[in-house]
Amino acid sequence: MGAVLDGIKVLDLSRVLAGPWATMTLGDLGAEIWKIEQPGAGDDTRGWMPPSVEGISTYYLGANRNKKSLAVDIGRPEGREIIIELARKADILVENFRPASLRKFKLTYEDLKAINPRLIVCSISGYGRGHELEERPGYDFIIQAESGFMAITGERDGEPMRLGVAFIDLVTGMNAVQAVLAALYMRERTGEGQWLDIGLNDSALFLLANVASGYLNTGKEHGRYGNAHPSIAPYQIFACSDGRIAIAVGTEEQFRRFCRVIGLAHLSDDPRYATNRKRTEHRDTLLPLLEQHFASLSLPALLAELRAASVPAGEVRSVGQALTSDIAALRQSVVSVPAPTIGSFRSVRSPLRMSASPSREPTPPPAIGQHTDAVLAEHLGLGPEQIERLRSSGAIG
Repeated sequence: MGAVLDGIKVLDLSRVLAGPWATMTLGDLGAEIWKIEQPGAGDDTRGWMPPSVEGISTYYLGANRNKKSLAVDIGRPEGREIIIELARKADILVENFRPASLRKFKLTYEDLKAINPRLIVCSISGYGRGHELEERPGYDFIIQAESGFMAITGERDGEPMRLGVAFIDLVTGMNAVQAVLAALYMRERTGEGQWLDIGLNDSALFLLANVASGYLNTGKEHGRYGNAHPSIAPYQIFACSDGRIAIAVGTEEQFRRFCRVIGLAHLSDDPRYATNRKRTEHRDTLLPLLEQHFASLSLPALLAELRAASVPAGEVRSVGQALTSDIAALRQSVVSVPAPTIGSFRSVRSPLRMSASPSREPTPPPAIGQHTDAVLAEHLGLGPEQIERLRSSGAIG
């Protein structure tokens, strides 16, 4: 059996991260992705470096496997006509244009629905569509600040901090995939496509999860706790004599086992620390005591003993250590395929593991316009002379 989205065609008019992350995931699931890029420049992330390999941005490489690149100038009438004809053939269209640009190019959902009623159109934007702020551009960093995430990230008395990756972009891409798959299922029942309005700000607020619930139901702000947890203790990083360890003790039984393993069994009998609530209330006395004790312990032996006792614990690793770890090897998390321009292309395997319809083996991210001629010939039936005429006019690159 093939990949679950074999035969599904995606017209990708998005760029940077949220949209390309969504279409890359659809490509992992077997869909054919037609990535439209401006001739010459291409996706913005092609220029985001360092780091790079053989002059190619690793940022671009990280979000664009399993795609076919077409260099089409959508600003030219002939270029727009190519987009229209591809939309007629596609099942899904993903875009992150501003609404004014969509109206200018006559690529609104209503325009596209008229030519392909079965088309599912996924619009990704910073703040959603259909209101006075729909034209405001959305950037992950800004929305991390605006959504409250930076206010709850960082040391208690330090500056608000962003997360180390553009996680709101990534989650928005994942939300887009969920919506697309649901729309495909609905189309099987109704025969019609629909419009999906996916916003970064919506994704960020939803991702606040228990923090949002806490504020909405108590009116209390969350604040910053560094690596600690506001509702669970001990739940943070401790420095051992030869490394750092992350501890997550969520139950009373785990706390008893934890205290026994580290050689402080008496703490579990102390009434100040008998329950999780009491431990969080008395964290100011508990945590300094633990920090002092951990400084004398060796990380490898401690980690082995905690895991043997089923106490949640892990070594604080670098990215390189994580990607070469035992669990990454067991799960075959890193995949490598030949790539003409860089020798081999390495990436992290899709986390979507399905027994009957495995993800597609990755193909390297394409060069700008690498598949223009092939896609136009196969799906629009254009011959060499027609393609050359379009290239001469500047409509394609």
